[in-house]
This record gives sequence, C-alpha cells and structure tokens, in this order.
Amino acid sequence: MARFVFGMSQSLDGYVDHLELPPPGPALFHHFCEWVRSLTGSVYGRRLYEIMRYWDEDHPEWDADEREFAAAWRGQPKWVVSRSLKSVGPHATLVEGDLAGAMRGLKTRFEGEIEVAGPNLARSLTELGLIDEYRLYFRPFVLGRGQPFFAGARPPLRLVAGEPVGEDAFRLTYVPA
Repeated sequence: MARFVFGMSQSLDGYVDHLELPPPGPALFHHFCEWVRSLTGSVYGRRLYEIMRYWDEDHPEWDADEREFAAAWRGQPKWVVSRSLKSVGPHATLVEGDLAGAMRGLKTRFEGEIEVAGPNLARSLTELGLIDEYRLYFRPFVLGRGQPFFAGARPPLRLVAGEPVGEDAFRLTYVPA
C-alpha cells in the first residue's frame, strides 16, 4: 500500500510560497531531486501543478542539476486534483469528482511514497485521514505572508525525526498522532 507524504520547504513563520522563498542551495536541491526520483508519483492541487509545469519544457540556462530534476519530474506519474482544469500535461491524470475514492484507490493500487503537493490539497487529504507523513523543511527566512504549510487546522501529530538537510534547512518529520 502506498503512503501519502506531504513535504515542502517553508519559512520560519510557516509559509510555503515558492515564488517568495529563495531557491534552495545545491545540496538541498539535490535532496529534493533524489526524493522526486524515489517517488511512486505525486498528487497535485491545480495551483502547484501549474507552477511545476515549468519543468515540462527545457530551458537553455539550466545547469546539470536542473536538467536532472526535470527528467525525474517528467518521468513520474502525476495525478492533478482540479475542478477547473480540462486537461493536464504528459504523465498526468486529471482527478475529478470523488476525491476520497480516487485517493484511496491510489493508495491501494500502488506501493511506495506518493507526494502530496500543495497545502490546500493536503488540507483536504488530512481531513480525510489519508496523509501518512508530514515533512516540514524549515529554511532561515521570514516571509510574513503567503500560503501557510497547514492550510487548515493543524492535525494532532507525533514527531518521529528531525535533522539538518542541505545548506540551510532543518527537516521535521511527523506522523498523525
């Protein structure tokens, strides 16, 4: 059975705004690349999926690490939860209708980790009791605004690990209590 994991970089004040946080350093970027490569797939909300579509097209200014990340991201199955999108890109499946049934189906049909990408989607899956692990990557920045990691009420959690990752991040790993 697959496990749903919600993990994102966030500011010290709890925001996950990808457009405001500085890009990760090389070691943290490599960590995320390795994680994406190991995933069974990713479930995206519409907004974050549209941001991540950046990786669908090659960019001449990319370095080797960015090309490596793009290759890993492109090859992975993606499920996009949206009521407004009519189509999605390569290796992606649009999820409409019964969110709970579709997500439970993914968990039973696959093995390994499936990333939950996006705080609003994570809130919905948390309310359904479907997220198995939360990974909070704290970075030394304060934004004061943006999308919070927990888009809804924070669920009861139990800390299972904490460790430095990359140049400037500290990862806290929690499971539902």
